[in-house]
Amino acid sequence: MALTTTTWYLYLLECRRGTYVGITNDLTKRYQAHRTGKGARYTRAHPPTALLGAQPFPDRATASQAEYRLKQRTPDQKRHWARQWPVEGWHPESE
Repeated sequence: MALTTTTWYLYLLECRRGTYVGITNDLTKRYQAHRTGKGARYTRAHPPTALLGAQPFPDRATASQAEYRLKQRTPDQKRHWARQWPVEGWHPESE
């Protein structure tokens, strides 16, 4: 059995009211889900306006641990984190 490696991402969204932190292995698909009301409950109520940053991780477990730590931070600290992990060339069709 061949092992496949999937990159996981910790991401921060700017929403109409606040920010949202999550993890995914497909940034474009997950962002579209949030934008179309098929994402997390928070983003259904407060749709995202921008992807502020995304940090790659080698596996889901590591990304989940980082997600927990980032969620403990203040909104300003989260935005500071995002500036360190800009998403180069990010242009989803519906943004």
